[in-house]
Amino acid sequence: MEQLTPTPPAVGEGVGPRPLRGRVSKFVIPEVIFGVGTLAEVGGAVRRVGGRCPMLVSDPGVLAAGWVDRAAPHLADVHVGWRLWHELTPNPKDYEVQAAFESYVESGCDALLAIGGGSCIDLAKAVAILSGNGGHILDYEGIDRATSPIPPMVMVPTTGGSGSDVSQFCVVTDTTRQFKVTIGGRALVPEISLTDPELLTTMSPELTAYTGIDALSHAIESAVSEACDFLSKGLAIAAINGIVEHLPVAVEDPLDLAAREGMARASLQAGMAFTNALLGATHAIAHQIGGALDLPHGLLNAILLPHVMRFNAETHPDRYVDVAAAMGVAADGLDAMSAAERAIERVEQLSRALAIPSGLHEIGVDPADFDTFARNALRDAYIATNPRPVSEDDVRRICVAAY
Repeated sequence: MEQLTPTPPAVGEGVGPRPLRGRVSKFVIPEVIFGVGTLAEVGGAVRRVGGRCPMLVSDPGVLAAGWVDRAAPHLADVHVGWRLWHELTPNPKDYEVQAAFESYVESGCDALLAIGGGSCIDLAKAVAILSGNGGHILDYEGIDRATSPIPPMVMVPTTGGSGSDVSQFCVVTDTTRQFKVTIGGRALVPEISLTDPELLTTMSPELTAYTGIDALSHAIESAVSEACDFLSKGLAIAAINGIVEHLPVAVEDPLDLAAREGMARASLQAGMAFTNALLGATHAIAHQIGGALDLPHGLLNAILLPHVMRFNAETHPDRYVDVAAAMGVAADGLDAMSAAERAIERVEQLSRALAIPSGLHEIGVDPADFDTFARNALRDAYIATNPRPVSEDDVRRICVAAY
């Protein structure tokens, strides 16, 4: 989103005052295919964007679940040959990106197809950047650093949380400096996002909980972001409502397809919201801890989110009134601060119900590293749209509260 300085009307234009030009909303998303059974459309999607020999990025867990095997006949039906790359770990690393890119070039690939979670999708985007722009992936830290065209991308998410399949961002771990870098730009919006909720049914309850709270953090942070507008706000609020309804059921019964469809829809809505409204301090801090300790991103968001919400509510409680209502709080008659606190309590209750650790001390984070996390968090692209300005001391205080 972009704030433009109003300009006066030109001399001689019209007979009355010309309206000032204010904030302009720009909303970018891929073509979206959604529904049970839509994995059958993957071959047509790849062909439609011009792919004949895509690199198919997946991971060992998705391969073991059988989803690549299920997709393969649909690719063969339209004469799409593909090269598999699955040598990646959660939280994709810079050296994994480089190895995948070299394989992409050697194999003569012409597109990227990711079937997997956020790590697979992020790695596929990173390979696309290098294919079109060269260099090293860390050269593109920040926004709009990749300026040359990149190969077409089709993304098939297998988790209900990352939103990377519709976003203009990817996150890569810098293994030398030990933190995550955020790379953004409109070029990274995939051509097609294809979501088949059935693919979510093979996630473990633990992964379901972590990715579900990741989606909730996307929705809440985008709803209160400095860059949020009416398009992103509606999607974010709808996502919050859907996650509160469907996530506990999806964790309890992984094969409940209605709950999986609800979470797939909420993840998609939250992804479309945050790619346009951006995020805030929860993600900026989580990226630093996750990059240093290689911990699950959704788990870190779950622990940090209530504490960032409390920090922001000290100065912007009104931003959380609609969030509270979406989480089921009867906000009528409550002042903004009370509504915000109820929303925070609901987030904490949901995490407890899902058996998510409540503090950083439970997952091996050392307070001695808080200074490093604080310093690096202020470099993260998402810190800029947090509703309240954040200093290094603020980040340290949030980490202490979350410990």
